[in-house]
Amino acid sequence: MSRIATRTCPLCEALCGLELTLEGDKVTKVRGDRNDPFSKGFICPKGASFGKLDNDPHRLAAPLVDGAEATWEEAFQEVGRSLRRVIDTYGKDAVGVYYGNPSAHSVAGSLYGTAVIKGIGTRNVFSASTSDQMPKHVAAGYVFGDPLAIPVPDLDRTGYLLMLGANPLESNGSLCSAPNFPGRLKAIRARGGRITVIDPRRTRTAELADEHVPIRPGGDAWFLFSLVDTLLGDGLAEPRHEVANLDRLRHLAAEFTAEATEPLTGIPAATTRRIARELAAAETAAVYGRIGTCTQEFGTLASWLIDVLNILTGNLDRPGGVMFPKAAHSFGRRSRPYRTGRWHSRVRGLPEANGELPVAALAEEIETEGEGQIKALITIGGNPVLSAPGGDRIGRALENLEFMVSVDPYLNETTAHANVVLPPPPHTRSPHYDVALLSFAVQNYARYSPPVVDRGDRPAESEIIARIAGEILGVTPEQLDETVIQSTLKKAGREDLRAELGPPNAETRLDMMVRLGPYGVTLDDLVGGRLIGPLEPRLAEVLVLDRIDICPDLFAADVDRMRASRTSDGFVLIGRRHLRSNNSWMHQIDGLTGGTNTCTLRLHPDDAADLGIAAGSLVTVASRTGSLEVEAEPNDEIMRGVVSLPHGWGHARPGTRLGIPAGRAGVSANTLTDESTIDVLSGNAVFNGVPVTVTPVG
Repeated sequence: MSRIATRTCPLCEALCGLELTLEGDKVTKVRGDRNDPFSKGFICPKGASFGKLDNDPHRLAAPLVDGAEATWEEAFQEVGRSLRRVIDTYGKDAVGVYYGNPSAHSVAGSLYGTAVIKGIGTRNVFSASTSDQMPKHVAAGYVFGDPLAIPVPDLDRTGYLLMLGANPLESNGSLCSAPNFPGRLKAIRARGGRITVIDPRRTRTAELADEHVPIRPGGDAWFLFSLVDTLLGDGLAEPRHEVANLDRLRHLAAEFTAEATEPLTGIPAATTRRIARELAAAETAAVYGRIGTCTQEFGTLASWLIDVLNILTGNLDRPGGVMFPKAAHSFGRRSRPYRTGRWHSRVRGLPEANGELPVAALAEEIETEGEGQIKALITIGGNPVLSAPGGDRIGRALENLEFMVSVDPYLNETTAHANVVLPPPPHTRSPHYDVALLSFAVQNYARYSPPVVDRGDRPAESEIIARIAGEILGVTPEQLDETVIQSTLKKAGREDLRAELGPPNAETRLDMMVRLGPYGVTLDDLVGGRLIGPLEPRLAEVLVLDRIDICPDLFAADVDRMRASRTSDGFVLIGRRHLRSNNSWMHQIDGLTGGTNTCTLRLHPDDAADLGIAAGSLVTVASRTGSLEVEAEPNDEIMRGVVSLPHGWGHARPGTRLGIPAGRAGVSANTLTDESTIDVLSGNAVFNGVPVTVTPVG
C-alpha cells in the first residue's frame, strides 16, 4: 500500500519541500510539497529525481574495509586502531580532515564535524569552503566582526538587483536560500523593478534579466571599485550606519575610475557609471555576488566591495536591500572580533581562515615530508579529486597515505582510495534540518524532516561521525551528545530544560537548539515547515565591532597586490553550473544527464572559426598544470577569449562504482586549475580566469 510523506530536499541550498509517494520503503513518485509555506510546491529536476537517488543501486549498503564488505563494528575498530596508530607515531597534525559540500546539507556534518576535529586535535582541516565561499566569510568577518554575518538580498521586496558571478536559475541560489529563485526574479520585474547581471556568459539568469553586461573573468574587483569610486566621486553615497575608515576607502577607490578599469574588465566606462547611478537612484537595491566572484584571484576584495556598495547606497539591513536572517536555532552571539591567520600551513605558510587551511594546499601537505606531514585522512561527504584545484595531483597524493577513511554513500574518485568507507543511510532514512542553510534564507523559515523509512540496524550519519570522534576520545556517541547538551544548557543558564528533552542524540540536540532559539519553538513544531516572516533589520544584533569597518587594514593592504596584477591576454577558463547535477555527483542518474547537462568546452563561434574548430570536434585545452581533450561546443552565449568547462566531471577513473557510462564520463576541469594560485586573503581556490591554450586535435 502506498503512503505519502514530506520532507525538505537535501540536494541544494533552495530548501524546497518535497512530497514523496512510497511503496514500502521505496520512493515511487516525487513532486513539490504544495503545503510547504516557503517553497509552495516548487521543485527542480534534481528534486524530482530524489527517488532515483534514494533508490540508487550504486549506493554502498555496508562498510568497506580494504575493498571488501565488513560489519560496522569491524569497520569502526579498524578506523580507531589506524587513526590512533598514526597519532601515536607522528602526532595529531598527521591526521587531516576534509569536509565536502554535502556536509553543509546534513545534520551530521553541521553538528558533529567539530567533534572529530577537536577529538583529534589537528590543524590540518580542509573543506569545500575554500573551493567556493570562503571570501564571503572573510569579508563579513572583517567588515562586521562575524564570518557568518553574510547579508542576503531581500529578493521579495527589492526594486533593483545587481548580480555578479551568480546563476541561480541553474544553481538554485547560493548563500541565499530561496525556493523558486526564477519566480522571485520574475516578480522583481513584474513589480517594475530591474535586474542587471554581470557575467562572462549569457547564462539562463542573464537571459531573464533586464540587462546582461559581459565582464572579463577575474575583473570583478576592478569593476566594483569603479562603482564605489563613482558613488563617492559623484556624492551619491548615503550610508545609513556609522562606518570606520571611509576616507581610506575614498582614497583607494579614486585610482579605479571607470575609464581606468575599462581595459581590464571589458565594460565601457559609461556603462559602469550608469549602473552606479542606477544603484544610487533605486528606492531599494541589492548587490549579490556568488561563486564567480569568489573563485578568482581577488575573491575577498570582490566580496568586500559588494558589501561596500550595499553600505554606501544605504541598502544594508533594510527591507528591499540586503538583510541578516535569524534562524530558529540561533542563540548567543560571537564575543570576539574575527581574524584569520591564527596558524599557517606547513609547506607554503598559507593562513588559516575559519579554522581551515586552503584545500589548494592539501596535496602538498600529504606529499612533503617532515613534521606535521599528513599521513592519514578523513573525508566526509567530499570528492576533492574532482572538485578541488589540481585534482589529479590530489588523487596521486592519496596513494601515499598510510590510512584513509571516508564517510560517503559512493565509491567515487576520492573514496576509491580509502582503506575504510562508511556509507550513511539514504536520505529517506535520515533526519534533516538545514543547520547551515537556514541562516541564509530570504525569509525567516525553518523545517524539520524526520526519517520516513526505518534505517534498520544501519547507524545514522550522525552516529557514524560521532563514532569516529569517539574512537579517539574514548567515548560513545551517546556520551558525546550528552556532554554537548549539558555544556550548552549550562552556558545558556537553562539546565532546567534537560528534563524536557529526549535521550542524547542528534534530534535531541536540534530540539535543544530551537528551544533556546529566538522563536520559542520545539522540533515537533517545525515538521512540515514554519514560515516565521519577512526579514527584519537586526544589524545591532550581529555587529561584533563597535561600528562597521568599511575598509579594513588587511583588505586595503591587498589592493597593492591587485594594483600590480593584470588579466591574461590569451584564452581564460571559467566554470559552468548545471541545473541537473550537483558538483561531482548525480551524473549517474538517468534523466539528469540529457540536454545541456553535458561536459563540453564552450567557446565563442568567432574564436572557434579563427582556430578552425567545428562543433563536436575534439580540442586540446592546456594550462600550466595539465591538458585534456574535450568536445568543442561553439556558443555565442560566451564572450570572446573565454572558454567554459562544467565543474565536477571526469569519472573515467579506476576503482569507482558509480555506474556512469564511459560515454558520459566527461573530463575534469581541475586537471587545468592551478593549486599554486589562490585568493591570498581567504585561501580560496581560483577556478575562474585560468590561462589556457586551445588547439584542435589532429
